[in-house]
Amino acid sequence: MEIEVISEDENPMLHRTDVRFEVTHEDATPSRLSVRDSLAAKLNKDSDEVVIHALNTKFGMRKTAGYAKVYTSPEFARDVEQDYMLDRNKIEADEGDAEAEAEEA
Repeated sequence: MEIEVISEDENPMLHRTDVRFEVTHEDATPSRLSVRDSLAAKLNKDSDEVVIHALNTKFGMRKTAGYAKVYTSPEFARDVEQDYMLDRNKIEADEGDAEAEAEEA
């Protein structure tokens, strides 16, 4: 699997970079987690700092277009991203949030 970064747009207000990329693969469309780990390695980031939002493969093609948000730290990702997106990317929710929810219940 090869990843080519198409564009990177800085978003300093949210402490992140919006990245559009293209994945070339031999077999079926790779999983979100394998793409996340490969993109993180290519960008020299920790995989908890990368949130894959979209992967789009056209039928019969061996290329997948994708969109990801790369944060400066995992804490910013947890603060900004919605819970379902953190779940999809297997990023653990902040322990402080879990404790606050437990106290409310």
